[in-house]
Amino acid sequence: MQTPFSTRRLLAGPAALTAALLALTACGAGTTDSNAAAGNDAAGPTIRIGVGVDAAYTPFFLADAEGLWAKHGVNVQLVQFGQGSEGVNNLVAGQVQMSGNSDTTTISMLQQSPDLRSLLVYEQSGKYLKVVLGPKVTSPAKIRKMAVAPGLSEMAATRFLESKDIDPKSVEFVTADPPEIPALMKKGDIDAYVLWEPWPTKGVEQGGKVLENTGAYGVTYAQWLLAKSDWLKSNTDTAVKVAEALEEAARLTESDPQAAAEATEKAVKVPAAQTVSAIKEIDFGVRDFTDADLKGYENTAQFVLDSGKVKAKPDVTAVVQRGWFTDNVKGS
Repeated sequence: MQTPFSTRRLLAGPAALTAALLALTACGAGTTDSNAAAGNDAAGPTIRIGVGVDAAYTPFFLADAEGLWAKHGVNVQLVQFGQGSEGVNNLVAGQVQMSGNSDTTTISMLQQSPDLRSLLVYEQSGKYLKVVLGPKVTSPAKIRKMAVAPGLSEMAATRFLESKDIDPKSVEFVTADPPEIPALMKKGDIDAYVLWEPWPTKGVEQGGKVLENTGAYGVTYAQWLLAKSDWLKSNTDTAVKVAEALEEAARLTESDPQAAAEATEKAVKVPAAQTVSAIKEIDFGVRDFTDADLKGYENTAQFVLDSGKVKAKPDVTAVVQRGWFTDNVKGS
C-alpha cells in the first residue's frame, strides 16, 4: 500500500521551519551561496534567489556567469539548494527574496504558503523527467516500491502507474531526497522512480534502465519564477530587472548550449556534456501564463486535493500572475 501521508516527511510549521532555517544558515549545511561573476555588481541591495542544482536552473547560472544581472541593473546572489522546494521553503521563511521551482511542487505547497506569487514561466518540458527501473525489474507490473520526492516527482510517478493500468495504492511510495534515490535502487530498497536529470543518468550508472520520459504518458512540467506577495508589491522594479535578465539568459541558453553548460558545470559541478543533453530536452524561454497552463494547473491542484495532502483545493488563480511579464517587462 502507498505510505499514508501522515507518516511521510511534512513541511514544517512556520516556527519550526524558521528555527530550522536559522540553524541551517548558522552551520552552512545544505546550501551554497554562489560567487557573483566579475562585473555583476550593480547599484542597490542584493537580491538572494533560491535555485536547485540541476540543468533546470541553467539560465540563472548563465546570467551569473555572463554578468546579465548587472547589465539589467540588479544585484543577485544565487543560493543553491538540493532541490527547488527547499528554495521555496526559504522564500517563505524570508531567507531568499525570489526562487525558481516547478509548477507541480509549488502547487502542492500552496496551503502552507498562500502568499506565494508566480510571475512567469522560464522553461517547460515533457522529456527532462524520466522513469527509471531497477536492474531486476523486468516490467512496470513488477514494481512494488517507488521512490518519490514530494511534488512533481510524486505526481509523475502516480500518473506513470495509472498509464500502465497499475493502481497507485498497490505500490508503496518511499519519500527520499533525489541524491539518495539511485543508491536506494541499487541496494534493492526500491524498484523504480521518476526524476529529473542528473538522477536518471545516475540510476543507469547504478545498473538501472530508463524506460521512458514523462511526456510519453502525457505529463509535462514548467518552471516558475516565484516571490512573496508582500515583497513583490514593494519591489516590482527589482523583480522586473530579474525577469529581464532571466529572459535574456533563457534565450542564450537555447542559442549557445555549450556556454550555458559550462556555466552550470562551474556553478554546480554537473558535467557540461550532461547539461548540453538536458538543454535538448528542455524548452527554455520566458513567457506569460496561458489558458492551457491554467487548465493544467487546476488538474494538478485537484490531484493534490485527491491525494489527501490538503483539506482544500489549492487556489492556483491567486498565485499565478497572468500577464505580469507582458505588463511589466519592457518590449515583451
